[in-house]
Amino acid sequence: MSKNKSRPKKNTRELSNSPSEKDSSWRFASFYVCLALVAITWFVFGQTLRHDFVNFDDHVYVYENPQITRGLTADGLIDAFTHTHARNWHPLTTISHMFDCQLYGMQAGWHHFTNVLLHTVAVLLVFLVLNQMTGAFWQSAFVASLFAIHPLHVESVAWVSERKDVLSAVFFMLTLGAYVRYVRKPSVGRYLTGAFLFALGLMSKPMLVTLPFVLLLLDYWPLGRIRSQTSDVRRQRRRVSGPAFANQPSCKATARQAVVSGLVTEKIPLFVLSAISCAATFLAQVYSTEAIEQLPFMWRLNTAAVSYVAYIWQMFWPARLGAFYPHPNDQLPFWQVLLAIAFLISVSLSAILWRKERPYIFTGWFWYVGMLVPVIGLIQAGEQARADRYTYLPQIGLYVLITWGITDLMASIMTRKSGSRSVATSLQPITRGSRGVRTDGPQSRGYKPFCAAIAAAIIIALSWRAFVQTSYWKNSEMLWNHTLAITTNNDMAHNSLGNLFLRRGQWDSAISHFKTALEIRSRNAAAAHYNFGGALIENTLASALARKGRLSEAIGHYEKAIKLRPDYGDPYFNLGSVLFQQGRTDEAIAQWHYFSRAALTMRLHNGRRRLRPSRTTQASTLLWATRFFKDDYRKMQSPSTSMRHGSPRTTPWLATTWRGSSRLPSMLQFAMATGQSRSPNKPSNFPAAKIPIISGLSRLPTRRSVSFLRLSAQQSKPCK
Repeated sequence: MSKNKSRPKKNTRELSNSPSEKDSSWRFASFYVCLALVAITWFVFGQTLRHDFVNFDDHVYVYENPQITRGLTADGLIDAFTHTHARNWHPLTTISHMFDCQLYGMQAGWHHFTNVLLHTVAVLLVFLVLNQMTGAFWQSAFVASLFAIHPLHVESVAWVSERKDVLSAVFFMLTLGAYVRYVRKPSVGRYLTGAFLFALGLMSKPMLVTLPFVLLLLDYWPLGRIRSQTSDVRRQRRRVSGPAFANQPSCKATARQAVVSGLVTEKIPLFVLSAISCAATFLAQVYSTEAIEQLPFMWRLNTAAVSYVAYIWQMFWPARLGAFYPHPNDQLPFWQVLLAIAFLISVSLSAILWRKERPYIFTGWFWYVGMLVPVIGLIQAGEQARADRYTYLPQIGLYVLITWGITDLMASIMTRKSGSRSVATSLQPITRGSRGVRTDGPQSRGYKPFCAAIAAAIIIALSWRAFVQTSYWKNSEMLWNHTLAITTNNDMAHNSLGNLFLRRGQWDSAISHFKTALEIRSRNAAAAHYNFGGALIENTLASALARKGRLSEAIGHYEKAIKLRPDYGDPYFNLGSVLFQQGRTDEAIAQWHYFSRAALTMRLHNGRRRLRPSRTTQASTLLWATRFFKDDYRKMQSPSTSMRHGSPRTTPWLATTWRGSSRLPSMLQFAMATGQSRSPNKPSNFPAAKIPIISGLSRLPTRRSVSFLRLSAQQSKPCK
């Protein structure tokens, strides 16, 4: 009797909770989850506020790009939309860097702050949007936690140049959120809002071209539009043609095809935006003078298959992560490629076969596979085999797959142990899970604490591993030393360290690393496919040798660089400068002539922004000046006798940066600035003792470090 009396009381307490009270409790829970997500994100990445820039494209994107360092200007905003930036068209990313420079100048910590802030916003949006789509609160929170602190995402957040990753992630999740609102209450305004956010995402990073495909996957699960709309179509046909016709298999298939085609048609404007972005990116990559030669297709296909599996392995075991993984070319073992392809095919088939019972596998797996297609390496965009940053958004699909899969598995185990039977429900447009397993019965007493303990252990372990990985990005030297420690035959790391030491003036260390990089490339059977990278290393090695005073060796390496990449202009200019120092004026003039032609070619390819003032103009000035003074070269006075401002002892060097800087003087302007030329029409004494040498201090030729070296007249040989 007492038991029977107690039951109504329990039901009364349950019924006393109004919907408004439940909504309020969920709001508080969401608030605390968001606080926890912010906390773990800043625990891992807050240290980057004390980090420096690194010589891994940061010079291209920020600190040696005068268009960026000038901050927000009308000319800069126009150029951001009309020209490429680092061989990509992502104007919003470019503008965000301009905005940082406008606010913070060259304080690297604040640039990192913007990255972490955008990543935090993306993390919160992952939780809120996923919870809105699925109604699964704690699963969504765990997926957002993995997204926040997984070590594979360190590169996207701790690297200033990857601003495009975190910025595009914000617009990606905003687009998904706008799409969910459109699905619940369709309207033109909501559709246009989603399309506008998608366009902003494409202008942040073109990798988002696969977003319409992701929306189709979400239509299947968790939004359930395909299932619900198919039922509606069959219901209408049943009213028109009768139940006998509507229940036929052919009717079901045609109804499903009509629904799918309608959903695809709905996204045609989004596919058009993706096509435009693909075309712009393809043109920017292919027609850039820095573009590398495409590897054989089978090499790229094999590497892509192995990379898919390697990313999954690194997701489960995030160890030995580096900034650059050398491309294996044709050195992958056949068994490794075969197993990778077999694994991908088997998982894909399983996802298709289980799409009805476990639809989260279908959506999660093909989210991962589809979003990686643009960057998996089928179209070669660099010398790397893969990169951690490419997993930033694609692996959300795997997080969903694993989280919902483990939840189902643990619920089934706990149900069997308790002797209860799970209650299966049909898939709803917004569903809390895949099979509707009850977690509020007697079995939930051990189920929830156990899952919470496992989730906490995973988050703590990954947070600590990500914290350690983030510390390697503190500066260039730590980054590349760590990369060398975990990889083999990494010529990129040696080249980057060589550039770092060259900037510091440590010539011997720089020369050693450059020679090691060239030795690694010489052992590579596919070195012919990386001629541009080889030319860059040869040019920087020659520059280090020239500054060391070993001019004969420098000339040999400049000639090798020219042979590797005849359309690369810097070696011509530098070789002409060295020849001019040796008094071989005619040969120097010839090299500068070749340089002017190469600079004109680069200008036609890359546009005016990256070549302002024109390198062709500077080369022409050099040609004019050397020819004008060739006859009077023997009579040239020492620079110390004609310097009006300063003396050779106090101003032996003049260093500036060449990457389109309007402050860079040409040879004639430099002569006038130092008082050695009274007018451009009749200069009195051209400063032939000061000549520029371009040092390719990076793997990309978009940065040109120009040093005006002082050479006394006594050290020069007379012209013949």
